[in-house]
Amino acid sequence: MSRWKELPAELNPRIRQLVIRMRRLKDRSGLSTRQLAAKTGYSTKSWERYLSGRSLPPREAVEALARIGDDDPTPLLALHEVAADAWEDGRGAGPVPESGTAAASGTASQGTDGSGTGKRPAGRALPAAVVAGVVTLALAVASVVLVVVRYSDGTDRTAAHPGPSSAPAIASPAPSRPTYTCRYQWIDGHWYAGNSRAQDVILTNGLAGPDIAEAQCLLRRAGLAPGDVDGIYGPKTENAVRRLQKRAGLVVDGIIGPHTWKALRR
Repeated sequence: MSRWKELPAELNPRIRQLVIRMRRLKDRSGLSTRQLAAKTGYSTKSWERYLSGRSLPPREAVEALARIGDDDPTPLLALHEVAADAWEDGRGAGPVPESGTAAASGTASQGTDGSGTGKRPAGRALPAAVVAGVVTLALAVASVVLVVVRYSDGTDRTAAHPGPSSAPAIASPAPSRPTYTCRYQWIDGHWYAGNSRAQDVILTNGLAGPDIAEAQCLLRRAGLAPGDVDGIYGPKTENAVRRLQKRAGLVVDGIIGPHTWKALRR
């Protein structure tokens, strides 16, 4: 198993959980970072940054790692989604997430002049200024054409239709959250609720996905109140986990790990 360097103390806990899970999958695969690069198309240096928490991996790289580790990619992608939100919230305080193309080429940090400084030569700023000027001119011409068309028949069309349109705006439907149910089964001496078969996935406050819903169902079965079974690890779920850990004689930290999963599935 790899000897991993300790992650930065200031790393957001949501990002930390994703990196820890990715490290475990890499260890399970038995591949070196060079072999991992060969199998996924993302460079060795990119994987070193992903697995040290210095860069947020693209979704495709995360999915590829899950499949290489012979694991269901859904929970890992849920962790990635939460980590991406945390990274976006803290943007500017740390390194910028890489895109899939930059990661695959391994040249995201190099400038176009090959200096590795990330700066473009001064002479290349000119095309951007030219483009901005052309856009401004096009907008001005479009405004003139609009005025001419509006008054070409000698009638001010705004006078004929005063005030803003009374037609109601159609709101875009809000994205729906996944729904979870608890379907309890006793299989091989363990309880399952039909959402996940996780045994050692690390879960903590702020994460989301089917593993969380599974834990919430099992907490309900144990007579504890985790709140709604919504797949979101919030304060109510954490409090229920702490009560379970205290009851089972475990370390009371509010984090679901292998020992807490074992207590949940008894």
